Amino acid sequence: MSVVNVPRATPGDSTWFREARFGMFIHWGLYSMAARDFDHQQRMAESTESYAERYFGRFDPDLYDPEAWADAAVRAGMKYMVVVAKHHEGFCLWDSALTDFTAVNTPAGRDLLRPLLDAFRDRGLRVGLYYSLLDWHHPHYIVDRSHPLAAHDRAALNRGRDMEQYRAFVKGQIEELLTQYGPVDIIWPDYSFDGEAIIRMATSESFRASYRAGLDKDADPGKGAADWDAAGLLAMVRRLAPGILVNDRLGLDDGWDVTTPESTVPERWPMVGEEFALWETCQTLTGSWSHNRDGARWKSVEQAIHMLVDVVGKGGNLLLNVGPDGRGEFGPQALAVLDGVGAWMRLHSRSIHGCTRPPDDLIAALPDTTRATYNPETRRLYVHLLRWPSQPLVLPGLRDRVAYAQLLHDGSELSRPTDPLAQLHAPDPEALWLDLPIAKPEVEIPVVELFLR
Repeated sequence: MSVVNVPRATPGDSTWFREARFGMFIHWGLYSMAARDFDHQQRMAESTESYAERYFGRFDPDLYDPEAWADAAVRAGMKYMVVVAKHHEGFCLWDSALTDFTAVNTPAGRDLLRPLLDAFRDRGLRVGLYYSLLDWHHPHYIVDRSHPLAAHDRAALNRGRDMEQYRAFVKGQIEELLTQYGPVDIIWPDYSFDGEAIIRMATSESFRASYRAGLDKDADPGKGAADWDAAGLLAMVRRLAPGILVNDRLGLDDGWDVTTPESTVPERWPMVGEEFALWETCQTLTGSWSHNRDGARWKSVEQAIHMLVDVVGKGGNLLLNVGPDGRGEFGPQALAVLDGVGAWMRLHSRSIHGCTRPPDDLIAALPDTTRATYNPETRRLYVHLLRWPSQPLVLPGLRDRVAYAQLLHDGSELSRPTDPLAQLHAPDPEALWLDLPIAKPEVEIPVVELFLR
């Protein structure tokens, strides 16, 4: 009997998350007007006053259509969305009572978050909120090594600043989001960056050792769990939104649900101790998180699909990012990739939704030029052919374990070669031997669907 690996139990409800597998990340704020990336203010070492003067009074997304955003996610085959409600710049998409630095006070003149959440929920998608624990705009946020003004006289800049007041502000804003904009299915507090938090979140033991050895104890350690009162914040989130999923970026050892490797696909399923983690990787389409007018390097449709398959085949979720522009639209290149992925997903979504890592004994039979996913409910194995074979597909040891085989995109049966001459070079009798069409089907990555006995 094959053993299916499952992630550890979590405080939040992960049932929908493990079924969904594919979501949309949305980075949108004042930085979208700069058309570089979300950290433009930091890269330019720009003061809050200068940054706000340049962008805040001119933010007018007159083409913003949250219904169109939600439709693009549905077409792509996505099942949930996480939107940046506030990034490090401190600008809020919602009508927060705790700051004036919100969309309501720009030329946009309205709450931009609520209609977005409504549009996605109306289409049956789950919704999540990214909330930056950093805030370069707030007057009580202590200037640290990641701040745009880090190179200035920090002692002078921090005179009169009080992190206790900032902690209260963070809790107040998250309470607003969870009580006035719910139900929220997943929350992304981002991120703890003191040395111990980085070590804790790392998945590589060699990285942990080298990073720990390189820590300068006399330097600015960065901010971590204590700076946010992470334990108190997490307790509040659990109280206000039972069942919500929380990521691992508060800087706590435990109590969170989802580990979140960024811009990388781990070599194997991430672990928490001896248990498989509930995990999700966030990835860009271009190398930039927000709208980048210049120098964008776009992933192809095939790359995006390959990444999705690879992630699901390791038991994880893919959160694929889109950066709308300053007027509130997804660019044509982003839509082209999303629609290309969607065209593939229309025919192949059952190799993604509800699927996970195949049992070890099934993976062992697969060629290196394939990636596999597995649906434990239907007991179907999905073999994704990254390279179209020039000969029949041979899967060692699977002959007696497969009741039926077909190409998923058109449901056409695959069977053993019948040409008598082919039998002269037949593989091991225990192997499953499938006669594929000569020409690769006109889909980005063909999939063989195996119905297991």
